[in-house]
Amino acid sequence: MSAAPFGDAALRDLAAAYPERPAMLRHELIDHPLLRLEALAELAQRLRPVDVEYNKGDLPVGIDPAATPANGLTVAETIRSIEHCGSWMVLKFIEQDPVYRELLESVLAGLGEAVMPVTGPMLKKEGFIFISSPDAVTPFHFDPEHNILLQIRGRKRMTIFPAGDEELAGAERHEAFHRGGHRNLPWRDGFAVKGIAHDLGPGDAVYVPVKAPHWVKNGPETSVSLSVTWRSEWSYEEEYAHGFNHLMRRIGVDPAPPRRFPHRNPVKSAAYRAIEKARRTARGLRP
Repeated sequence: MSAAPFGDAALRDLAAAYPERPAMLRHELIDHPLLRLEALAELAQRLRPVDVEYNKGDLPVGIDPAATPANGLTVAETIRSIEHCGSWMVLKFIEQDPVYRELLESVLAGLGEAVMPVTGPMLKKEGFIFISSPDAVTPFHFDPEHNILLQIRGRKRMTIFPAGDEELAGAERHEAFHRGGHRNLPWRDGFAVKGIAHDLGPGDAVYVPVKAPHWVKNGPETSVSLSVTWRSEWSYEEEYAHGFNHLMRRIGVDPAPPRRFPHRNPVKSAAYRAIEKARRTARGLRP
């Protein structure tokens, strides 16, 4: 890669917003050969089937995951006909592939100066590639990682909502997610006023905070986007605090929700980790 994916201005913009506010950035990856459709079709066939998710793209903003319709095509057929097959696809955990792992590392390497002074080491670094037909919709959902979405081809609008707003995603929704529940969130039309739309074209990127609900509408062209994500110790504390709260709820206690950054959640997090360690040890001792 001849140039750094993010320049000095993008790093300043990220540092000013990180970790709790979205930020629009610029990147230099739009002509990268690994992000062309034929290369992505080949990658999709190298990945484990479980790490390739695809379906019809003509979806409402809110949808039950179990009701998401299949598109009737194979992975390769979907990518190679993406311009007209009306589909949405994500290639997950691209770092499993050595060539794409190098790409992911090169993108994340320059972000440390903006990220590490605030939330510490970048943990569990992962990459996802989204390939979408014109007008495809990614329903309303949230994710547990710090995330930067880089637009490579086409245009899309990502509408991002405040992280930690309990009307958008209540405590029990967070707890269910961390017990293996789906990322999709129930949608109500009244939520719309809380969102801020970010329009992305080739060379644009947007930082999405941990657990900030969002939904995406593709533009009138085929879209390719690269998502680079990482966890922080703070994000893990938030997750484990939700786990602890679920245990408290089971015994009739209504616990306070985990606090957002810059507050920490060390006590609940440590308690939950200790309980889970004891559970694993007990299971290991059984005959």
